[in-house]
Amino acid sequence: MSGLSRSPHALVTGGGRGIGREIASALVQAGATVTVLGRDRKALADLVTAGVAHGAVIADVADQAAMNAAIAEAAVRQPIDILIANAGAAESAPFGKTDAAMFRRMLDVNFMGVVHAAQAVLRPMVQRRQGRIVAIASTAGLKGYSYVSAYCAAKHAVVGLVRSLALEVAGSGVTVNAVCPGFTDTDLVAGSIDLIMSKTGRSRDGAIAELAKHNPQGKLVTPAEVANAVVWLCSPGASSVTGQTIAVAGGEI
Repeated sequence: MSGLSRSPHALVTGGGRGIGREIASALVQAGATVTVLGRDRKALADLVTAGVAHGAVIADVADQAAMNAAIAEAAVRQPIDILIANAGAAESAPFGKTDAAMFRRMLDVNFMGVVHAAQAVLRPMVQRRQGRIVAIASTAGLKGYSYVSAYCAAKHAVVGLVRSLALEVAGSGVTVNAVCPGFTDTDLVAGSIDLIMSKTGRSRDGAIAELAKHNPQGKLVTPAEVANAVVWLCSPGASSVTGQTIAVAGGEI
């Protein structure tokens, strides 16, 4: 794993579980001071107790005022050098049954959550002429999947934001990239597995195989594999990498 050249302060949204927790842990191991942000106060406190993070702040990423307050609180410890905009949610339904409220929920969490976090940290990064912003998007931001049109639309929006913002700040010392995991072995995907089982009568192994078939390597991605890509993007060696979407998906993209 690429190390970090000093002890930067990293903020990880959705840091209480799954990919976010793994990213927080990997950044700590690489030498960063890490603050996790989320809604579950106890889960975040447990991560700090376990040494997975150094601090925690509470906010719903869809609430801009709450995000601004939480990120300002985190920055008191140390200016934020790295933002990992990881928080996300997925809902599925046929397009004909996907109402406006679902589209709004998916956009509010998956897209506006990234917007709110990036707007809260970007100005100080530009002023210091250094910073890393990494959005955890999805292969759903690079291709389509059936029955998740709202989720795919939101993740495509994240990819568009990353590409645009990277150009806007390219001369400032701040890089902006997206990591796009395929189906990953997390509790979010566990919900998809349960849904496949309930709707099709398949066994758990059969449901996992249904998701893993998208990956040419024939497996679910691990959170650690996603975290390794993130840590590299935050390292000095990736200072010329910006505006990119890195798929961690076994060759699916």
